[in-house]
Amino acid sequence: MPIFSIAQKYKATEIKRFEHEAGSVTIIRDNWGVPHIYGKTDADAVFGLMYTQCEDNFKGIEQNYLYQLGRQSEVDGEKNLYTDVQLQLIADTADAIKDYKNAAPWFKKLMDAFADGVNYYLYKHPEIKPAVFQHFEPWYALMFTDGSVSATVTGGINLNETRSFYGKDNEKLGAVYKPSDDEREMGSNGFAIAPSRSASGHALLYINPHVPFYFRSEVQMVSEEGLNVYGAVTWGQFFVYQGFNQHCGWMHTSSNADVGDLYAEKMTKKDGQWFYEYNGALKPVITRKLTMNIKRGEAMEHKTITGYYTHHGPVLGSRDGKWLSLKANNRSYNALLESWLITKANTFGEYKKAMNLLSNATNNTVYADDKGNIAFWYGNFMPKRDPNLDWRLPVDGSTPSTEWQGLHQLDEIVHVYNPATGWIENCNSTPFTSSGKDSPDKNKYPAYMAPDGQNYRAINAIKLLNNTKNLTLDELIAKGYDHYLAAFDVLLPPLFKAYNAAPDSVKQLLTQPIQILQQWDRNTVANSIASTLAIEWGTLMMRELPSAKTSEEATYQTERVNQMLQTISDKRLLSALSEALNNLKKHYGTWEVKWGDINRYQRPADGVTFSDNEPSLPVGLTSSAFGQLPSFVSRTMNTTKRYGYSGNSFIAAVEFGARIKAKTIITGGQSFNPASKHYTDQAGMYIEGKFKDVLFYKTDVLKHAEKTYHPGA
Repeated sequence: MPIFSIAQKYKATEIKRFEHEAGSVTIIRDNWGVPHIYGKTDADAVFGLMYTQCEDNFKGIEQNYLYQLGRQSEVDGEKNLYTDVQLQLIADTADAIKDYKNAAPWFKKLMDAFADGVNYYLYKHPEIKPAVFQHFEPWYALMFTDGSVSATVTGGINLNETRSFYGKDNEKLGAVYKPSDDEREMGSNGFAIAPSRSASGHALLYINPHVPFYFRSEVQMVSEEGLNVYGAVTWGQFFVYQGFNQHCGWMHTSSNADVGDLYAEKMTKKDGQWFYEYNGALKPVITRKLTMNIKRGEAMEHKTITGYYTHHGPVLGSRDGKWLSLKANNRSYNALLESWLITKANTFGEYKKAMNLLSNATNNTVYADDKGNIAFWYGNFMPKRDPNLDWRLPVDGSTPSTEWQGLHQLDEIVHVYNPATGWIENCNSTPFTSSGKDSPDKNKYPAYMAPDGQNYRAINAIKLLNNTKNLTLDELIAKGYDHYLAAFDVLLPPLFKAYNAAPDSVKQLLTQPIQILQQWDRNTVANSIASTLAIEWGTLMMRELPSAKTSEEATYQTERVNQMLQTISDKRLLSALSEALNNLKKHYGTWEVKWGDINRYQRPADGVTFSDNEPSLPVGLTSSAFGQLPSFVSRTMNTTKRYGYSGNSFIAAVEFGARIKAKTIITGGQSFNPASKHYTDQAGMYIEGKFKDVLFYKTDVLKHAEKTYHPGA
């Protein structure tokens, strides 16, 4: 079937509704291009939010929904087919439509406004040609209820396992696949400071997600129904994911809490029908037809795949002759409701009431408010299970003894409320060191609640916060941008010891680089040769780590590095340094290269084509893998130099009190238009950690207004 685009024809009643909604919304773009959206109702603010998101990055919105609805293959072809299969197995659009129809009237208005804001933009901008979605539906919002980068829980199943199971040989019961260690950026930092530790006597909050660059926008939403929230919105969602209102603020870090489980199902086939064993009987496998549209050149291929389900959930793969079904909470009405209600919470009690919906499956929360409360929850949705079982691995699906036993209540999950130490940190690390001596007691919680270990970012954060007194907002920002690489406190001493014990023939080749590393203060800066040497050598050292058996094991960074250093030979420590020197010589002609000369920030017009011949900025940051609190993940992009693509994105520092005082920075700039002055106007500040003042109050917004308009005007 040929691919062609048909402009959506909107009904007169729709257009009239759009225009009425637009007339109730005022958008003020400030001097940084940040949209401040004012509406009479919450629904008006949602309508305006979605319209501004489309103005800034409609492509990003559509990409997110292509993913969430399992329809990427309609644009990208075969390469994303089995990601689409996974997503369609995990989240059924029919369930979302049912939830929308049964939604509370006030909440349905928000979802209607969400769709109307996007559709009005498409109506007013016929030059925009969507790749797939000619018309957005209100229930789409119920397919994307969590603003995380990795919002979908798969229980540890690997995409290749799904591909093997649902590919050409989808009855390959004995398939064995060994997943490789997860190499994605593991980031995000959240800090809360109690009044006893701050200079102003008010609570402070630091919001620092590490995500692919330009993944979220910075906005403010205000209505006459009590909404007044500022922060980061993930493209295509109608709630502020990380941010603050006039009374409280929240930072979500990605959680490694075990909230999804794989069940190993014992299968039998009789008369062409699949059955699985459960409680001594055979139960029929449920099937559902998945319709996949796959782009093939200029045509679209239609493919139907039979999806299999047990009462535990969708079958995503198989191991050792058993099918693996997933039980999780990836999509629910309450998850979206909770995401909205926290933005309107004005007290600690109201925030906890919203979280008592117990539906956020992938986030930790660091919290602070204007009454001086600080808090931390490790997760939110937490099933009760038999603590004697190892839930990191597939459990026996044939017995009722492995079933979930309801949910843990909010105060039962790992949490910290107003610790005496006066500070909280979470860096995707164990919660049992989150507040120093007032951290939760690991022995009081089942292992599945918090299975992750320690990392060097958390070690650095604890050191910086432990003795903090009279902390100002600017000092909090400086700590959040601390350049110290804590991993090298552990990595370098064995290298120096190996060097001292080496024969003179080896020492002669490495004398100068070793001296440079010995004199290095372990902070990265743009004009530092030592930074380049350490990062190149340290990267090779991290590759020496044995593959983690589970995703939880991969989080034990400090322990895994210590184990590696106990077994690695002196010869390998030194040969890796020689290898690093040779790599630098090969790429740059010399190993004496300053970090900022090869580590660059650039924002190409198309978002992907980096060039050494185009302007770029030196960056003294690096990946958070070595314990640096800010993160700037870079690599070569068919270039000689390295360019950043992930790490620090939207960042905020907030001081609560009678009036909100806040500062933010965003990667590059607010606009996605290369011709706009807001395309890279924050780039230099972002690199240096120099934040802009937030214009939270309308009187201040008006003083710095660049453009004031209604949607569509």
